Amino acid sequence: MTFVRTMLELLDAYDDYPQARALRERTYEGLGDVVVDVGCGSGLAVGELAALGAKAIGVDLDTDMIDVAIERWPDCEFHVADVTDLPFDDGSLTGYRADKVLHDLPDPEAAIVEAHRVLADGGRALLTAQDWDAYMIDSDDPERTRDLIRARADGVTHPWIARTYRNLLLDNGFTDVTAEVHTIVWTGEAALPMLANIGGKGAWFKEQTARAKADRLFVAVPFVLTTGVKDS
Repeated sequence: MTFVRTMLELLDAYDDYPQARALRERTYEGLGDVVVDVGCGSGLAVGELAALGAKAIGVDLDTDMIDVAIERWPDCEFHVADVTDLPFDDGSLTGYRADKVLHDLPDPEAAIVEAHRVLADGGRALLTAQDWDAYMIDSDDPERTRDLIRARADGVTHPWIARTYRNLLLDNGFTDVTAEVHTIVWTGEAALPMLANIGGKGAWFKEQTARAKADRLFVAVPFVLTTGVKDS
């Protein structure tokens, strides 16, 4: 549970940030009435989609995360399941949402094939994630910063996955594919949990903490948001 608590702290800190909230709300558009949020984590998107009137269903392979989601959103539906083997009939959903999920999968394309299966004709898939190799962080030690960013990216199975989303959708039966980049900028202490995850607790992180307290911090992360429609 220690890892889950740490992950929840990072997710909650990110989700509370106004720019992140605005991007999250953008991901709800056009998904229709019956939506699955794969890799749902704490269930925030499921709860917010339900509040907007959709039948929203959360799926995650992590049983601890599903327990958290059920506790936070007791009126919503959640399942423990693999994103490559979803518990839905063919063509039963109008929307599919995957936010910061595919980068950790052994076979991301298998998830897209499964998304195509569960979506109805005309249903929309939405994929969004950060580019792990494109973090911009101001620092007194740019070489150390570059090394830390590269090391964090190297710890991700598919750090460049967001760059491939458009082609993944096009190659697997989706049309009307669009891609856009949203850059989230931090200039204060809200970025510190994320920076601690990148740089640990040493001198580099102490510098970033001091920058935040002095209003001299700058962090920018590009997120790629890609959507496609299941061809009828």
